[in-house]
Amino acid sequence: MKTDNIKTLGELKKAGYTPKSIKDELRDNLRNKIKSGQPVFEGVHGFENTVIPELERAILSRHNINLLGLRGQAKTRLARKMIELLDEYIPVVAGSEINDDPLRPLSRFAQDLIAEQGDATPVNWVHRSERFFEKLATPDVTVADLIGDIDPIKAANLKLSYADDRVIHFGMIPRANRSIFVINELPDLQARIQVALFNILQEGDIQIRGFKLRLPLDMQFVFTANPEDYTNRGSIVTPLKDRIGSQILTHYPETIAIARTITDQEAKLDEQQANTVYVPSLAKDLLEQISFEARESEYIDSKSGVSARMSITAFENLVSTAERRALLAGTDTTMVRLSDFMGIIPAITGKVELVYEGEQEGAAVVAQHLIGDAIKTFFPAYFPKIEKLERDADASPYAKVLEWFFTETGFELLDDATDNEYQKQLDAITPLSDLVQKYQPNCLSEDRYFLKEFLLWGLVEYDKLSKDRVAVGYQFKDLFSNYINKL
Repeated sequence: MKTDNIKTLGELKKAGYTPKSIKDELRDNLRNKIKSGQPVFEGVHGFENTVIPELERAILSRHNINLLGLRGQAKTRLARKMIELLDEYIPVVAGSEINDDPLRPLSRFAQDLIAEQGDATPVNWVHRSERFFEKLATPDVTVADLIGDIDPIKAANLKLSYADDRVIHFGMIPRANRSIFVINELPDLQARIQVALFNILQEGDIQIRGFKLRLPLDMQFVFTANPEDYTNRGSIVTPLKDRIGSQILTHYPETIAIARTITDQEAKLDEQQANTVYVPSLAKDLLEQISFEARESEYIDSKSGVSARMSITAFENLVSTAERRALLAGTDTTMVRLSDFMGIIPAITGKVELVYEGEQEGAAVVAQHLIGDAIKTFFPAYFPKIEKLERDADASPYAKVLEWFFTETGFELLDDATDNEYQKQLDAITPLSDLVQKYQPNCLSEDRYFLKEFLLWGLVEYDKLSKDRVAVGYQFKDLFSNYINKL
């Protein structure tokens, strides 16, 4: 209800202002949005029928909330989106450290100021963007950081006893009065610090250095945490969990389409990159499938999760790999190739936690396995499935392709080949064009060469061809001749 001409307590009273707790504020604004059909938590995808309804119920119930889930599941983003449910402006006593409501002052400062100046007490207006506080829980966080401590310098300057509450230096939580306060990774907070939150959550008072200060703070707490069976650093103490109204489980995207939407939204690509590099739809699907494969991989610790950030950074690397090739070739445009996926390996290796078997393989090798698994998963959706045992090789739709490689000495796709050279190399394998035309007749013309390369990599994954890394690219050979050469 901010108006520029309301600058004192008296003017605020005349305007008909009535105090409202932050939980009622969130609840009322959420009710209005739902009733009017306005989007709530816009920009968060995949939670429409799971997490968001539970979060809305928690807000309507005026609960403090714990968002429980693996890394990269938009927990902090959800908390930050709650800012949009706050009133645009609220009035506070001017100069107050803890955002005192002019009609419900809590601090000694505000109470004394109002007692002295009455309706002439100055009022400031705080925007909702300033009513969000966030703290990452780390082992070095202290009670003084969160709640406050006695300030001996203030006591000396004001010549006050340590028993006087005016010598208190308020911590982050009191200063976030009438705001959303988020504690990320709650289990990392030492147990004794978690205990210090009990009274704030339940009774609404704080205790500092032996004397109790009744300070009924008006807070909306949001906590985030990984499942306790994953984190080895600590856990949420049971009495604290008991005081948190709603615990909501988050999850990873359930479909490729949702995962693609998230990546497209979050990837930091500029207009120049978008104009330079064309990314086929299949390439985007394969990139997302890598994360799905990683979450099921025997080499990766499933309890640690595979963050959605992996797909986002991998997509950025994929585009940059193609962009770099265009810059070297001096061309203005290019398209992503399947061999460009080797450029995303650095985005994978740092974001997966390997089990013992994965450590033995090595992070880079595991990343290559994931790319291969994604190709193998998608292959039957585009071309005829390859069975493990085939009685009549001549009946296979891939017989002509395999025969071409049997008669050729080797075929190389060079990393830095220009688009014309790349297309010319693939066009040389005439059976590839026939297969793409027969099984994917409606594919976009700009996607045809990616599909041709996809065919080659798919045949490798199904053990019909061999693929070897050479200094400047990849060499594809007939599997049998490659085996003889190795002997």
